[in-house]
Amino acid sequence: MNVEQPLSSNLCTSNMNPPSLWRVRILAFLMFAGWIAMLGRLIHIQGSQRELMNHRVARQSTFREVIPARPGEILDRNGYVLAMTVTRDSLYAIPDAIEEPWDFAWKVSSVLDVNADELYKRLTENSDKQFLWIRRRITDQQLQAFQQLDFPRRTWGIRREYLRQYPQGASAAHVLGVRDIDNVGRGGLEESLQQVIRGEDGTRVMTRDARGIVIEVAAERSQAPQHGRSIMTTIDLLTQIETERQMDQLVQDWKPKGACAIVIRPEDGQVFAMVSRPAFDPNLLRDVAPEAWKNLAVSAVFEPGSTFKPFVTGWALQHDMIQKDEVINCAWGRYRMGKRTLNDHHAYGDLNIEDILVKSSNIGMARIAERMKLQGLYEATVSFGFGRTTGIELPGELPGILRPLSRWDDYSLGSVPMGQELAVTPLQLITAHAALANGGRLVRPHLLTDVSNSGVIASPDARDYSSAVFNSGSASRVESDLLDGSVCDWLVQGPMRQVVERGTGKTARIKGLSVFGKTGTAQKLDPQTGTYSDSAWVLSFVCGAPAENPQALVLVMVDEPTVPGSHYGGTIAAPTASAILRFAVDRMNRLSPAESSPQSADSGRSSLRE
Repeated sequence: MNVEQPLSSNLCTSNMNPPSLWRVRILAFLMFAGWIAMLGRLIHIQGSQRELMNHRVARQSTFREVIPARPGEILDRNGYVLAMTVTRDSLYAIPDAIEEPWDFAWKVSSVLDVNADELYKRLTENSDKQFLWIRRRITDQQLQAFQQLDFPRRTWGIRREYLRQYPQGASAAHVLGVRDIDNVGRGGLEESLQQVIRGEDGTRVMTRDARGIVIEVAAERSQAPQHGRSIMTTIDLLTQIETERQMDQLVQDWKPKGACAIVIRPEDGQVFAMVSRPAFDPNLLRDVAPEAWKNLAVSAVFEPGSTFKPFVTGWALQHDMIQKDEVINCAWGRYRMGKRTLNDHHAYGDLNIEDILVKSSNIGMARIAERMKLQGLYEATVSFGFGRTTGIELPGELPGILRPLSRWDDYSLGSVPMGQELAVTPLQLITAHAALANGGRLVRPHLLTDVSNSGVIASPDARDYSSAVFNSGSASRVESDLLDGSVCDWLVQGPMRQVVERGTGKTARIKGLSVFGKTGTAQKLDPQTGTYSDSAWVLSFVCGAPAENPQALVLVMVDEPTVPGSHYGGTIAAPTASAILRFAVDRMNRLSPAESSPQSADSGRSSLRE
């Protein structure tokens, strides 16, 4: 009997009822779908997102580091260093790798001069970043103290950076300017020659492992820096230091609102010294007064007063409007010009041209200007460079103030010849006087020498370089020939020498040296009343030596001395200018023969005489 067969069949049917079978099938389907989805994701990653994932990996393991360019040095004319660059370590954090930012910030503040709260805030705000400066340009002692904190090496790093230093302290600070912490020039040659001195930074591409340790440098993708070029200036360090010393003494004695001095070689416009007060030390920039940043030599604007008179006289002589031996009646101190009455400080009758300058007669100058008329007076003013910048290699130079001829009137005919109704900068004024001293050529003042084969930018006969940098027009150092050499020689060796010998500049006399000069004592306009002040004065004095063949020219300008006393250009500015001139002439005589003897000038002046 076959009784067990139906029993087995029934058991199997009861174990695999329809609901259980569907569960198995659904589970199998879900597992299959999961594997298909995973396979699709892998294909997607390896296909369309492969580049993105590779980019993420590369970004996390590869980084670029800037290799700073080393700024070039700034030298004086003899190679003495005025600005130099040294290396320092700078410390940075990797916020992404710091697990306890407050602990990190607190420990760092205990050894470095940083605020713990501020550092903690910066770390948390940049927690996903790979780079954050902690302290730049630290000392070796500070670095050793930090390293003793024993932070994990993946949380911080060191970069070598450059630090600008000025070994002469405050000397020539306004000429040099400064470089900020990011190696950007601010003021002076540091700013105007930024593209030359700074150079171009390079880059280094590196790969690091998961611990942050560099394992490879990609040399083919890295770029070496192009270091900055060194600059050789026309500044003579010893003349600069002596000029600074004399100006410090003047400021101490008279406590003016401001003051400046310039020493220039009239033959070619080379600036040997430039000083502005108040000043600053470019090595110590924390507490610099706002007014100390201003270079008064190129940015102070003032009425020149009587220092302007030789230009009017020279122009009138050049164009035969007056004669050297002519006598002019000065109306005994009161002269009527239309609705205006001019006055002299002293009553003079007949004066020759020389004495009009020596005694600084305003009436005599006005009568000369009447012959020139407004057109001639304006042409003289413009020809000597007033109303435009000189083009020196410094930022911030102002053009002064010169109204167009259409705004001049009969009143101007009396005011302009005595140095009113126009405003000049000290550099403009000494540049114009250099034209009288060198035989009648208006030269462009400059602070650079030419480009040498060594890569140091030396005396710009390469004025094309300066033109390219400053867009100042002609590359020539000589802008124009203004006067005949005979006219200039007569002015310098005659009236301007007599100003020092027996006129308003007697305090500038130097024993054994023929000094020429001109004083200036100009009232300042009161901005509230629009009239000239009785208490605010700008005092100036321009002098040079020797009169027979001028080698050095000095200008001193003093703005509003506050110490009571006799406030005139001849009493305050002239003694200081004379002391600077004595040193400058002696210094130039000590230079090499090629430097000190203006041979090119002699030939230039001869051709003008012929």
